[in-house]
Amino acid sequence: MKQQKYGAGGPLRRVQLGNALSAFGSGFTMPYIFVYVDQVRGLGSLAAGMVFTLFALAALFVLPFAGRGIDRYGPRPVLLVGAGLAAVGAFAVGQASSTAGLLAASFLFGGGVTTCQPALATMIVRCSTPKTRSHAFALQFTLVNLGMGVGALVGGQIVDVADPASLTRLFTIEALTFLGLAAVTGSARIPAAAPVAVPDAGSPSALRTLLADKAMVRLCLLAGLVFFTCYGQFESGVAAFATDTVRTPPATLGLAMGANAVVIVALQMFMVRITARRRRTTAIAATAVVWLGAWGMALLAGLIRGDQMAATVAIISVYALFGAGESMLAPTLGPMVADLAPARWLGTYNSAYSLVKQLAIAIGPAVGVLLVGSGTWPLYLAAMTGCTLLIIVLALRLRRYLTPAQDNAGRPAVVTVPVRELRTAA
Repeated sequence: MKQQKYGAGGPLRRVQLGNALSAFGSGFTMPYIFVYVDQVRGLGSLAAGMVFTLFALAALFVLPFAGRGIDRYGPRPVLLVGAGLAAVGAFAVGQASSTAGLLAASFLFGGGVTTCQPALATMIVRCSTPKTRSHAFALQFTLVNLGMGVGALVGGQIVDVADPASLTRLFTIEALTFLGLAAVTGSARIPAAAPVAVPDAGSPSALRTLLADKAMVRLCLLAGLVFFTCYGQFESGVAAFATDTVRTPPATLGLAMGANAVVIVALQMFMVRITARRRRTTAIAATAVVWLGAWGMALLAGLIRGDQMAATVAIISVYALFGAGESMLAPTLGPMVADLAPARWLGTYNSAYSLVKQLAIAIGPAVGVLLVGSGTWPLYLAAMTGCTLLIIVLALRLRRYLTPAQDNAGRPAVVTVPVRELRTAA
């Protein structure tokens, strides 16, 4: 019975565990990449922004191949390739000392990470049912953020700006966690895709099908703005604002990341129940409302930065409010993509979604670090506030292109999942 409820309990547990392992390694390094490039290697804030941008731009090259590979060969071989590239790239980032070396390593690292994303999303879809899919994606998001939060807290105690070797150790650990992802999740027996009719020669291709899908195109535009405004700033623009403008120490930045993870873990399953009774577009708009509060706290931190204690509390509140908003996104965006995708093009739809995400995360640091680094932080906060308001508008307009089922407008009965069974599924 448990097998039917979750689709594939054993494989899903391994997918979730692999996600948590790789997230733990990412938490070790992501909050400190800006400090690593700018201060430890002494290459400046511009080089740091380029590293973030190139990391994300790698998606342009790998995700079209990843989507086709998943649709043709399945998600597991694509995941193994991506995990291998990510491990090599993470190790290379820790060894590089020049701008050129860091950019090359960052491109390889980003290519590996972004290859893994649609493969993991496809695995979760195959290991779940429409009724349990929101819980599966929410649980994945919770475990990923828990892993990143623990990694950030531990990494903040290890990192030493005066000791480059401490950063090298962090990136080496991250490389090992991606090898752990390959070993744990890459060997899982993922259920095969449901059989679908073979398209004839006159059928539209996956790309043409996606571009003709007005709902998916608009969802991608909305998701791009979401990732630009939050995730594209979370580890770069906001981190630069905290360290350069507010003068937040690296260890405190790790504490803020930890607060973000704690909020997500505390709220995630509660938010699953709340969003199960609401339209998905309403949940996305509500997320943006919470993020408006985060940008308000960032403004407060900039205004009172002379009071280090108060400014530190404000910065931690920024990350905590981001986490509260993120907990509403996890049960909405991923399942919405899965509901929009034709069965035979699931890999392509997941890859397109990941591509939009990575492009937004590529542009986000370039804008954020540039504005903060040039000293125009009030303009930076004003721009992000405007983008957050636009998220609300686009989310509410998207609902007219969705069916009631895709927008969760029918408000089905909440699927109550006991905590014991959630742990089993994890």
